[in-house]
Amino acid sequence: MASRRTKSISTKVTPEEYARLAALAGEDTISEWARRVLLRAHAPTTTEAALLEELLAMRSIVLNLHFAMCGRSEPLTADAMQRFITRADHEKHRLAHERLQAASTGRPL
Repeated sequence: MASRRTKSISTKVTPEEYARLAALAGEDTISEWARRVLLRAHAPTTTEAALLEELLAMRSIVLNLHFAMCGRSEPLTADAMQRFITRADHEKHRLAHERLQAASTGRPL
């Protein structure tokens, strides 16, 4: 059985803001559009999550590469570089999830 909507949220806007919101709502009522936007506002889009994952993977690779190269006189092997990439790819989803959870709850990492 579907739960009834019994609670309300409201705000005051200027006529210009109202016109902007109405345009953004398109065919939907402003109330339905605002409800949908508010309920998904806390969750990143799949594109945002994927970008964060890739950024964290790149960060991991760069930092591992930097530390591996510090004080080394011999060049880095292709196998070692592939291990950095594999490890970053393996951990990127978990790291992004942890960071997004921390951001949504306001707790530090």
